[in-house]
Amino acid sequence: MGNEKINKLLIGFIFLVICFALDRLSKIYVLNILNNEGQVDFYINQYLNIYLVWNTGIGFGLFSLEDNIYYNLFTLIIVIINLILLYLAFIETKIKSFFLMIILGGSLGNLFDRLYYKAVPDFIDFNYLGYHWFIFNVADIFITLGIISLIFYELLIYKTNNEK
Repeated sequence: MGNEKINKLLIGFIFLVICFALDRLSKIYVLNILNNEGQVDFYINQYLNIYLVWNTGIGFGLFSLEDNIYYNLFTLIIVIINLILLYLAFIETKIKSFFLMIILGGSLGNLFDRLYYKAVPDFIDFNYLGYHWFIFNVADIFITLGIISLIFYELLIYKTNNEK
């Protein structure tokens, strides 16, 4: 393996660890508030609240079911997707690899919670004039930023290739 590939993997791994650590630290902080206060429900401003909910489903609380078979099946699918993301990060170009590692860092943060807590703590609540977006966490931010970055990158590459 060449030095360039090792450097790419090392920098990608650092991105992954930073994303995972920021997610874990934010969740630990919110859960510590829960232990000390008994609840987490903070009004920050008219657009942002911290309100803890436990998500047993996948993104945005979809498929939140009480049945353990479905929960375990979705968890297995998430593990497989994470392995595919890791493989793609290994074979892709440097910039795509970074975006994949950001997605993977967020995904591993949520996977850790699924395995450790049997649910994912979501706590960031954006709203406008009483209309609330789905409650999410820091890992979801990294997953979303990584996916949006990949889409823009692919659109840019597509446009560049069509101009040639």
